Amino acid sequence: MSDGEVVFHEKQRLELCAIHTLNNVLQERVFTKETADDICKRLAPQCLVNPHRSMLGTGNYDVNVIMAALHSRELAAVWWDKRRAVESICISKVQGFILNVPSRVSLGMVSLPLRRRHWLAVRQVNGQYYNLDSKLKSPVCIGGEAELRAFLSEQLSQDVAEMLLVVRPDVEEDGSWLNPAPATSNGANGTA
Repeated sequence: MSDGEVVFHEKQRLELCAIHTLNNVLQERVFTKETADDICKRLAPQCLVNPHRSMLGTGNYDVNVIMAALHSRELAAVWWDKRRAVESICISKVQGFILNVPSRVSLGMVSLPLRRRHWLAVRQVNGQYYNLDSKLKSPVCIGGEAELRAFLSEQLSQDVAEMLLVVRPDVEEDGSWLNPAPATSNGANGTA
């Protein structure tokens, strides 16, 4: 992606937030409902009712579909243990972030007192990080690295929120998505 390019943003349709999230994090339309359904069939070929999507076939794809889709693009998803501080993420090694957060259920203009799980993407474009949630009218600029860390911390503070780091397979394998732990001075090595 070169400087001056527009931020790609797919908007919410049906229960296809996982597909929109994948395309938004990749910054191009790669996946469709058909490609996601094909992944579901490969993941559970013998199942009459596929466990990786809605029983109604309207989407609502699970994390296995997201991980398989990323793998098909030679990317990996690293589950983030939210007990760690987001400061320990080596941001420069991460291609994007996929979050699964609670979301309000709406019926037209009426917001219901229900919450469901919702996938959303965060990605750097032209030096700025963007919230590419498909439920937003347009991408929302988060800002730089400090603002990104604050945004991720806020999202992960919700009880049921989860995050995946989208990285290259070599970054997943060598663990370089994680900053090395700072040395502590506790006197164990003879220093005070």
